[in-house]
Amino acid sequence: MKRIRVSMIVVALGLMVGCSATAQMITAKSQSERTTVFTEVTDAGVRPQGFADLVVQATIKTHEAGYYIGDPGKSLHGKPGYPFVFNIDGQAVVWKVDGQREVKPAYDEQGKTSNDPEAGTGAKYILKTKLRLRPGTHRIFFGLPEDGYSVETEITLSDGEEAVLQFKPLYRYKTLPKRIPTFLEGVSTYEIHLNGEKIN
Repeated sequence: MKRIRVSMIVVALGLMVGCSATAQMITAKSQSERTTVFTEVTDAGVRPQGFADLVVQATIKTHEAGYYIGDPGKSLHGKPGYPFVFNIDGQAVVWKVDGQREVKPAYDEQGKTSNDPEAGTGAKYILKTKLRLRPGTHRIFFGLPEDGYSVETEITLSDGEEAVLQFKPLYRYKTLPKRIPTFLEGVSTYEIHLNGEKIN
């Protein structure tokens, strides 16, 4: 019994240390070391020579505010201003997105629990923006401070290219009444796609 308790304590401490390290990394990556890597493109003007455009798309669905009993109310889940942290080669930006209430049927036409990971009522946050930067290989950091999640990858852009970089959420599983992923359990990981091809 003592061994089990000790093991549980070790696991819990490991999770706390891991979460703390992730939070520290996201905080660090949300600060810019450089300011000349990219600019946000807000018009439909002609792209100058010697540059590439990168369309960034990311989504997440969360529970509504007050969904969990005892929630202290500090979380931004279900509230305006959910933050997405993005960093390219040391230049950072934090986009704060206002979500929209989204309702999807929890049951399919046969009355069975839906397999859609975003079935149910929650807040859907959709980020879409365009960045302009020099062609070449770039180190990308993507983080969700509210969910303690981050991921890094590298992409290579060609001169004159307009590429699409998508971050697609995969959610944790619930076990009852059947084992299916659901946004109500939070984000497990993100798939990263560049121009439709999975890269992680």
